[in-house]
Amino acid sequence: MALQNIGASNSDDAFYRYKMPKMITKIEGRGNGIKTNIVNMVEIAKALARPASYTTKYFGTELGAQSKFDEKNGTSHVNGAHDTAKLAGLLEIFIKKYVQCYGCGNPETEIIITKTQMIQLKCAACGFVSDVDMRDKLTTFILKNPPETKKGSKDKKALRRAEKERLKEGEAADEELKKLKKDVKKKTASKDGPVKTSSSKKKAGGSDEDHGSPPRGRTVEKDEEEDDDDVQWQTDTSLEAARQRIQEQLNTVTADMVMLSTDEKEKKPKASDKARGSPKSTSPLSEELATTENGNNIHERLVQEVKALLKKGVAANQLHPSLSLLSGSAQEVMTALCEALLDGVEKGFAKEVVKKKSYFAAAVAQDESSQLLLLRALEQFCMKSNSAAVKEVALVLKALYDADVLEEEYIVQWFQEGRAGRNKDSAIWKNSRPFIDWLQSAESESEEE
Repeated sequence: MALQNIGASNSDDAFYRYKMPKMITKIEGRGNGIKTNIVNMVEIAKALARPASYTTKYFGTELGAQSKFDEKNGTSHVNGAHDTAKLAGLLEIFIKKYVQCYGCGNPETEIIITKTQMIQLKCAACGFVSDVDMRDKLTTFILKNPPETKKGSKDKKALRRAEKERLKEGEAADEELKKLKKDVKKKTASKDGPVKTSSSKKKAGGSDEDHGSPPRGRTVEKDEEEDDDDVQWQTDTSLEAARQRIQEQLNTVTADMVMLSTDEKEKKPKASDKARGSPKSTSPLSEELATTENGNNIHERLVQEVKALLKKGVAANQLHPSLSLLSGSAQEVMTALCEALLDGVEKGFAKEVVKKKSYFAAAVAQDESSQLLLLRALEQFCMKSNSAAVKEVALVLKALYDADVLEEEYIVQWFQEGRAGRNKDSAIWKNSRPFIDWLQSAESESEEE
């Protein structure tokens, strides 16, 4: 079946992704019983996400003829003989009035009927709410036959949060069970009595108070085997162990850069040594390191390290432990991560963010407050890039919100801080305002319900 772009203004766009079938009509009957059958009205209505009865009724009201859509058979008839071109032209007017967003022109809208019996179009792309002209004849039919209501995004968010809480409770129950098992093992071991050491043997002939007092701890000989469950593992924090861990996570070039920074910290003379006139290091390697630790060079170094991690094929679930090894503040590391993931992106900024959403989710999974760090990092990336990325800020926020990467309270907090403080005249706030309004209006509607 031949397809065409939705909306007459997009007819020449070869890359437009919203399409619908071309209209097919058939003249049936003759004389006073002649009718025009729109053969593929059901397919057209599905592409427009509107009931087929709306489009059929619109043809009847505009042509001044009786029209009927049969729900059982899926047939659409309009009395009289009408050309396909004429009906297609009326369909374009219907799309412009009742399908396309009045703000961005996107056909991905939903019909909403307010409490005051007004019809609005809510855009899922930009969040704009369009007011339909209530003087049109079709509005009366829509009010009497409202579209089927769908569960809003708030209900989906509530279900996701409930699922997360259920998983956390399950993990907490597992931890409690493990603790109980360990306590039982310790109690059974304590019934055998404390093991005597050389010091306890010396005190064997002590007073009755020494014999009667319960032992505070259990000392074990070096050659005695301990239970594996009671062993406490500790992380080796020595410099050599840190070097080995860095080399495992990073490639050769990046590991050398990180180890150079640790060597430089060791080689820095103390204040007392400077007072005594200790000689300064004149190594060209240390001088080069000192220059890289200033200004934008720190950011560039972090970006290169994150790129090396991604090139090595670090999975999203292993991203947070790898980032924690990098030297830099949490905001600097998050900013470097955004720039490394979105390097070279101009057009299609929102699509690229959706592709990399698993990495962003892993970066903020350990701490909810790190969502603000991610928002500020995206803001800085948009400020450094061209205007194409700034225009898609609302789409990026909605995509990360739907994916449970960002929560409403942090998005609103970031927006309010930005409007009141830094870069308050930037276009990023103007472009993200429709999504913020949609969040707040959805919250108010859910509270009223």
